[in-house]
Amino acid sequence: MGQALVVAAHGSHLNPGSSEPAFAHADRIRQTSVFDEVRETFWKEEPSFREVLRTVDADEVYVVPLFISEGYFTEEVIPRELRLDGWDRSLWDSDGTSASHATLTASDVEATVHYCGPVGTHDAMSDVIVRRAESVTDDPDVGPGFGLAVVGHGTRRNENSAKAIEYHADRIREWDRFDEVQALFMDEPPEIDDVADHFDTEDVVVVPLFVADGYHTEEDIPEDMGLTDDASDGWETPATVDGRRIWYSGAVGTEPLLADVVLERALDAGATSDHSSTAVTAEGNE
Repeated sequence: MGQALVVAAHGSHLNPGSSEPAFAHADRIRQTSVFDEVRETFWKEEPSFREVLRTVDADEVYVVPLFISEGYFTEEVIPRELRLDGWDRSLWDSDGTSASHATLTASDVEATVHYCGPVGTHDAMSDVIVRRAESVTDDPDVGPGFGLAVVGHGTRRNENSAKAIEYHADRIREWDRFDEVQALFMDEPPEIDDVADHFDTEDVVVVPLFVADGYHTEEDIPEDMGLTDDASDGWETPATVDGRRIWYSGAVGTEPLLADVVLERALDAGATSDHSSTAVTAEGNE
């Protein structure tokens, strides 16, 4: 009986830090006592997607992918490995950034599974990006006089990869908080290599829309932007590049506020709470 939350992330055999955000956000959500059980599961680590539902006793399970975009992992790998009967991507009725949830059954467990869209396309992720900018500048009012670069990998193999980045850049731009907001990419134009060329503001906050810090966020992006010639030597924050002060935040997925987005995904799918407030990162929980 009861309800469980499953946080599904990629994980890595090569980068031990890849799974840290999943464990950290799951721990924060456990403290709310909204769910009877909270489980982490991974594609490249244990416990695996294939086994995780067998570890859950609850009869209502909410699966939230800790991924940025709708694509191969969220539309194919996770549903297949969970053995969700009747899954089809059309059940999300999404244009690439609007997935909500689908209610299904898993073929080998007695539970109703509410399969949610990825955290990266939830509207609340825009707030996490802004919080990341506040964190790196140590300024809760950061915005006026600053530019904001929302950075993604980008790939011609999955157009939704860029859609998620552009979606949040567009939303934050409409808030008129920052002087400029741009979506930039590693592998397609406009590219992060030329970050200074895309802004007129002297100060630019760069927030990578990645779940975990790893090779891309800790080596590729800092070196591509010119923060350092060798990422192993580190870099200054802010660092001056072509006349701009670059405030590089690192992966958005390590921001504690992301736990609230995971919880919002589950609540949107029908999870219930007896608590007057379900904010995970309220004072005393951060």
